[in-house]
Amino acid sequence: MSSITELIKELREKTGAGFLDCKKSLEENNNNIEKSIEALRKKGLAKASKKSDRTANEGAVGVYFNKDLTVLIKVNSETDFAAKSDTFLDFLDKLGSLVLDKNDVLDINQLLNLKYQNGTVQDYFNSMIAKIGENLILNNLIIKQNKTSNYSFYIHNSYRANIGKIISLLEYSSDKNDSEIETLAKNICMHIAAMKPESIDINDLDEALVNNEKKIQKELILNSGKPSNIADKILEGKMKKFYSEVTLLNQTYILDQDKTVKKIIEENSKSNFKLISFELISL
Repeated sequence: MSSITELIKELREKTGAGFLDCKKSLEENNNNIEKSIEALRKKGLAKASKKSDRTANEGAVGVYFNKDLTVLIKVNSETDFAAKSDTFLDFLDKLGSLVLDKNDVLDINQLLNLKYQNGTVQDYFNSMIAKIGENLILNNLIIKQNKTSNYSFYIHNSYRANIGKIISLLEYSSDKNDSEIETLAKNICMHIAAMKPESIDINDLDEALVNNEKKIQKELILNSGKPSNIADKILEGKMKKFYSEVTLLNQTYILDQDKTVKKIIEENSKSNFKLISFELISL
């Protein structure tokens, strides 16, 4: 049985309605998707329902910033053709502008319920679905508050200077932020986009992910016929390799295969360069 979170996500994708509207509709219709869609349509909250059941696996990611915020927005479309169009890209830029104008940390539902023109951003979204002729889904919204940190980003397969198929965003601190440090940060962003790490370091990894990997590797070791008294030693080596593949600092640096990202950063120790966080959004 699907969880309520999964049902809400499915209903949102099929109707374009807001999170709370979908949650309420499911509650009122015993978690029945079809009845919930019908109820939302009757309330005028699923204006794009004829297109909303289509799969939207294409799209683009945009990055936007002012002195207070750094924002990442991902909108999915059905086709790459639509995602490259000026109509779609202008729409994505407009969403970015609306977030910056609000100048606050919003979630997806709060953004969709913002007042816009004579309705809401959700109404604007639905009108763009009708205009473009494809299902569009606001799939991700990340907002960072600019405090004392510095930010750098890299765009892969770019459609515009701030929009592409993949965007990596790096938050870092440094005693100086000259061209050398800016280049280092940009290169690490490029590395993140290519190598797709799960976390900055081992201690930041999801505990469930680590435990699951240990379980899998230990079973593989024992099933290979290795005696149990050396399994733990072999497992230690397997996990070291795993950490070198999924943690940013321990990955081999793409621009210098003889060094890790950690080593590259240590070479810039005079500037006290430190990684704080990163985000990676892709289609």
